[in-house]
Amino acid sequence: MNGAGWARVGAILGAVAVIAGTFGAHGLEGKVDPDALETFEIGVRYQMFHSLALLAVGILALRTGPSHVISAAGWLFLFGSIVFPGSLYLLVLAGGTAKWLGMIAPIGGTALIAGWISLAVACRADRLGPPKACLDDGSAGVVSQDPQRVP
Repeated sequence: MNGAGWARVGAILGAVAVIAGTFGAHGLEGKVDPDALETFEIGVRYQMFHSLALLAVGILALRTGPSHVISAAGWLFLFGSIVFPGSLYLLVLAGGTAKWLGMIAPIGGTALIAGWISLAVACRADRLGPPKACLDDGSAGVVSQDPQRVP
């Protein structure tokens, strides 16, 4: 997936996190016990944080071009952002009848950790260099036909 795609997925997951948070605050309050509501809110919080991480993956990919390590970070964040909060959401919505869902959350959490490590590797200083849209001299602008002449 390209940088714009990762940014788009991050934005969509952010919107879903807001919807889930609103549902938890207004639809679940008084219907589930406070501990379950806190579990749901943890899922919302992690989903929102990692939607922002996916935006960062998209911006990094747009800045540096595609790479396997940036792609790995994106896929790990996406997988973890579905599995970790999703298992918490389902655990709460199932009313505690599916306790096995609590054992799935660490799989998503491990993917999120691996995503952050991949993002750190992708952000190595020697890899970042100047943005793709900059001139050789580091100034932003349109590259002229004559590389010696700056517009």
